[in-house]
Amino acid sequence: MEGLVDMRSTFWKNKKVLITGYEGFLGSNLTRTLLDYGAKIYGLDILTHRKYTILSQKEFNRVNVIRGNVENLPLLSKIVKEKKIEFIFHLAARAIVGDCLRKPVRAFSTNIKGTWNILEVARNCGSQIKSVIVASSDKAYGSHAKLPYTEDTPASGSHPYDVSKSCADLIARTYYHTYKLPVAVTRCGNIYGPGDFNFSRIVPDVIRSAINNRTLIIRSDGKFTRDYIYVDDVVSGYLGIAEKMQSLNLSGEAFNFSNEKPISVLELVKTIYEIAGKRPDYKILNQAKYEIRHQYLRSSKAKKIIGWKPQYDLQQGLKKTIEWYKAYCNHEDIESCNRPES
Repeated sequence: MEGLVDMRSTFWKNKKVLITGYEGFLGSNLTRTLLDYGAKIYGLDILTHRKYTILSQKEFNRVNVIRGNVENLPLLSKIVKEKKIEFIFHLAARAIVGDCLRKPVRAFSTNIKGTWNILEVARNCGSQIKSVIVASSDKAYGSHAKLPYTEDTPASGSHPYDVSKSCADLIARTYYHTYKLPVAVTRCGNIYGPGDFNFSRIVPDVIRSAINNRTLIIRSDGKFTRDYIYVDDVVSGYLGIAEKMQSLNLSGEAFNFSNEKPISVLELVKTIYEIAGKRPDYKILNQAKYEIRHQYLRSSKAKKIIGWKPQYDLQQGLKKTIEWYKAYCNHEDIESCNRPES
């Protein structure tokens, strides 16, 4: 790994990088990594300097923080042009499925309009932009009988969040095919790891329940299957695409990132309780609606083309994640630290 770190430090040193949604779960982890590699980070988010975050004050001080919305085209244009941004990681999105279901127009505006705004600004900057990475989702594929999903599986979401990602993917593809924009799309399994304060997601919710000795509420019947991937492995994949966008001509491509080992909700819950040294305590509501029952990805394309592979299996990743939440609970009230929505 030392050689890879040295290579990445050389590549990213003093590069000007815009990360939208930089204070979110994935965004904050990506920000920390790029700061370690010496990049100059411009972080855009609708909520800045959040109380609950993985970022330290020293790291905040090294980020050029901009409070704003990706729906604001003039703001995006000003940032990218004035700061001479070279790399864009577009992570900002309405990412909670339930929230998107309740407020679909807001989801469409942020996730679709926000994406075309980023792409249009990048198009207008010409050769200044070396790479745009658009964070999509496995939900963009919608529901298909044939599993696992490959990058050739059609994007056919049926519900608000899923459709917003399907549309954003197609728009990104349009900007490559029509304007030759150096853009690539990423689609990941369920990401987990330190710094996720959205406790509507299964992994942090189970860990918080286990730590606080309270009964976990499972909305589904517990039999839904997903693949789970540790956040550091996702960050590595994102960087790999951006670094090789030009040399491997990755523009217009989509990449899946997964550990390729699907597991049911109940199996995941029991695994987390076991690693945490607690006895499983949960209640099944069986009330989940508009969610895909079985979904998981194949990552052979990323492995073959950019040489990516996950460094953490589920046991290793969950162990590190649980340890982080336990340490965080020593000085924060984890019951009250659910990430706020604007």
